[in-house]
Amino acid sequence: MSNLQTMGQQHGRRSWAEPWKIKMVEPIKMTSADERKRALSEAGYNTFLLRSDDVYIDLLTDSGTSAMSDRQWAGIMLGDEAYAGSRNFYHLEAAVQTHYGYRYVVPTHQGRGAENLISQVAIKRGQYVPGNMYFTTTRLHQELAGGIFADVIIDAAHDSQDLHPFKGDVDLDKLRALIDKVGADGIAYISLAATVNMAGGQPVSMANARALRELCNQHGIRVYLDATRLVENAYFIQEREPGYADKTVSAIVKEFCSYTDGAWMSAKKDNLVNIGGWLALNHEDVFEAARNLVVVYEGLHTYGGMAGRDMEALAIGIEESMSDDHIRARIGQVRYLGELLEQWSIPIVRPIGGHAIFLDARRFYPHLAQTDFPAQTLAAELYLDSGVRSMERGIVSAGRDPATGDHRFPKLELTRLTIPRRVYTQAHMDVVAESVKAVYDHRDSTRGLRMVYEPQYLRFFQARFEPA
Repeated sequence: MSNLQTMGQQHGRRSWAEPWKIKMVEPIKMTSADERKRALSEAGYNTFLLRSDDVYIDLLTDSGTSAMSDRQWAGIMLGDEAYAGSRNFYHLEAAVQTHYGYRYVVPTHQGRGAENLISQVAIKRGQYVPGNMYFTTTRLHQELAGGIFADVIIDAAHDSQDLHPFKGDVDLDKLRALIDKVGADGIAYISLAATVNMAGGQPVSMANARALRELCNQHGIRVYLDATRLVENAYFIQEREPGYADKTVSAIVKEFCSYTDGAWMSAKKDNLVNIGGWLALNHEDVFEAARNLVVVYEGLHTYGGMAGRDMEALAIGIEESMSDDHIRARIGQVRYLGELLEQWSIPIVRPIGGHAIFLDARRFYPHLAQTDFPAQTLAAELYLDSGVRSMERGIVSAGRDPATGDHRFPKLELTRLTIPRRVYTQAHMDVVAESVKAVYDHRDSTRGLRMVYEPQYLRFFQARFEPA
């Protein structure tokens, strides 16, 4: 008999398990190699265009793909579907105020709606929007509002192997230089993401948020937070930053928010729902402007594109997301997958981030030029091998410079394995890890792709490719 070991034994420690038990299951489809080859070809080698029925383990995104709890499903039955003044809105408002600390709440159908509102309200054409690395939809909304994004993240964030514990930190010297160049009036606001998705799910330290607040106070500049994965960020602060080991994740979240003037939220991530978002603000003038616009784009200011039942599930999800046991297991599952890949010397972004493992496609395929779309290629190869769906986060996601029309060439060329919350088991992670290793073992013979269709906006969603 082989010498089997538990996960904990393999790492010289006691094993951990998820702080939930399974009450309902959803069957997933097993596919053959020929079926996957046909499906990928029909999808133009873009994993976003695959049918979910053709996917085995779906790691495309953690957005809206998490499992809701029994309490959330019970809340669904308590939906007050009044057009105006739904009781569920007031429950949601109270949850945001209690756990994030902001004064005013504007509901939206998802985070993208909140991004649009804050961009239109807070940006004057020609103003700069400094941020700790771009995110695709965020930057597009800022640009459509007439803003100019400026990257002010620390240099370590652009190096996949740098072990800085807070690679999401803002480089205050870069920000000061921008303020000196364009003036405080030339800056709309600071766009602060915590964690930083495009850097590999990397966190921002509390010390950096506090110092950023102090600098912005000196110049009268507001700070708006992408709080989509702030709970995960808070866990890393608890784990890595002196003085926070004995504080709850909930307390850390609230302190972090106190250094900002507002936040937008894609509730489909940390807040554990399949649809929904919100914009939270501290300044009444900004709130009134956003509340005005939400009626134009989303719906009345007491539902913002969500049904009452969605708001109830969201309010409960906010509370559940703050559980230390939950977030410890959530980060632990991501870390388990990452440690397996590190053990096999497979190139990933380090340190391991919060919501995903990011494969370093540049180092995975050193023989491919960036214009061969190595990250897109890697996502395609993983699907062909096992039916695991991942997504590109490199040159395709970076898009084109609106001024020149040329490709943007990000330093990071990554393929993201995004783990939904409360959905998959450790056995699924083992399957994923083995698939990555199989693709890595055959990396030298892999060819790249060429783009044959490119949409105008956010091309990574709908672009089509074929083998080069």
